[in-house]
Amino acid sequence: MIVTLIVVCEAGFWVLLAGGLALRYPAGMPRAGAAVLLLEPLLEVVLLVATAIDLKNGAEPDWKHGLAALYLGYTVAYGHYTITWIDGHAAHRFAGGPPPVKPPRYGMARAKHEGTLWLRTVLAAAVAAGLLQIAIWYVDDASRTGPLTDWQLTAVRAAGIHGVIALTYAIWPKKAPARVER
Repeated sequence: MIVTLIVVCEAGFWVLLAGGLALRYPAGMPRAGAAVLLLEPLLEVVLLVATAIDLKNGAEPDWKHGLAALYLGYTVAYGHYTITWIDGHAAHRFAGGPPPVKPPRYGMARAKHEGTLWLRTVLAAAVAAGLLQIAIWYVDDASRTGPLTDWQLTAVRAAGIHGVIALTYAIWPKKAPARVER
């Protein structure tokens, strides 16, 4: 049930996003579009409540609950960022807005951008690990919560790997190509 709900929440995220942007730009109803976009956090609340109910009803804590926590952490850290990014593209495409600002491609500006994204990943991992810790306390049986602890470590590893990748941009910044003047 939890895996199906995660898939439904992910699909719902994109359906609400597309619907909200369609109302906002092609239909010319910005307030209605904003209202639809504001429904998106309800998907995460539904997933959180369903996961808690599943555990309360005696479900064995396993990878599904860990995946739900990672999904929720990712949504908290990257959800608004994703919506803002797509909204900027939709405004440009459908409403004559300015072209979205592209992330820097070279040098320390790129390293700073990658570092900012890494901080989002750290937030995602912290939210996921925190939710998993609450689930561990909720279940209150160390013999059953091993998979949840494993998912906490997975979240930390993902943030660590992303941190190493982000650090490479600072250590070896990509240089802009030389411009050839004619």
